[in-house]
Amino acid sequence: MPTAVVTGANRGLGNEWVTQLLEDGWRVYAGYRSEPGKLTHITDKSLIIHQLDVQSNESVTSFSQIIEEDVDLLINNAGVGDGRWSNLQEIDDKLSLEVLDVNALGPVRMVQALYDKMSHDSLTKVAMVSSLMGSVEDCQSGRSYAYRASKSALNMFTTAMKNEALGRNITFVILHPGWVKTDMGGSNAPVLMSESVKGMMEILQSQTLDNSGRFIQFDGKILPW
Repeated sequence: MPTAVVTGANRGLGNEWVTQLLEDGWRVYAGYRSEPGKLTHITDKSLIIHQLDVQSNESVTSFSQIIEEDVDLLINNAGVGDGRWSNLQEIDDKLSLEVLDVNALGPVRMVQALYDKMSHDSLTKVAMVSSLMGSVEDCQSGRSYAYRASKSALNMFTTAMKNEALGRNITFVILHPGWVKTDMGGSNAPVLMSESVKGMMEILQSQTLDNSGRFIQFDGKILPW
């Protein structure tokens, strides 16, 4: 049975990742920041839940230590929004740093903590749940300054890490889940969570060392940097 790790798994896309991975026959280690939320509704012996704050090195290390198996898949899903400030004069520097810490550095902490467990004979896949809003080329407006910057930073961290990890048989993919009906996406979003995660899981099936680092939408569309 292959082993997956999902961060931010207590609700939204993270919880949908857990559900679909379990249905697909994976053992899943699911992390939640403060409350397990919807994870408590899942009764599956292949699910292991544990508190995980990706802003805390101590928490990330504690979480990684409960994993006894090799890790075959890491879904870096945990993330936060920024309040969508309407103009640059409203940007809050302290909140901006927190958003960058969670969205960009949090996934790096997870890769660091699990690096040895992901380095084994079979190919390991790391999925970074990013956003089209991290695309510099696609940015045609203001708003969401910190969120945009955090996803751009995540994309660059991932591109750099994938080059180093090739020798460890680890491949990275940067995923845009689409505009999804979640607490963050809102009720007007056109994409269902089940549709988004199903599409991202299909992308993972075609993930290799040769295409490591690609920036791709849930429906297979390659995105501009």
